Amino acid sequence: VQLQASGGGLVQPGGSLRLSCAASGLTFEDYAMGWFRQAPGKEREFVAAISWSGANTHYSDSVKGRFTISRDNAEILSVLEMNSLRPEDTAVYYCAAKRTAFTGDYYLSRREYDYWGQGTQVTVSS
Repeated sequence: VQLQASGGGLVQPGGSLRLSCAASGLTFEDYAMGWFRQAPGKEREFVAAISWSGANTHYSDSVKGRFTISRDNAEILSVLEMNSLRPEDTAVYYCAAKRTAFTGDYYLSRREYDYWGQGTQVTVSS
């Protein structure tokens, strides 16, 4: 199983980025997906999650209304659209996959996830 996160970079405050997570080696429809981030000196924290059906999503309070998580089961891809970026969004962003039999469930704890991508750096600075 491999998760490949991409799309990070340097952006000014108020800007936007689109992160992608390409999955291989798994049956994508069997997995709920999540995005987490880790800033220097801090623990990895939850950002957003989506059920394997795509019908249900959940966001941390810090990104709600600015970030959107989605998935394309045909393309085997999870996407995190990030708008109105702030300096405090600076972190390494990780995608993760959790195998589940429940179509509508999403997962908030990093300990629940089975597989992780390598991370992509997002820096918000003027």
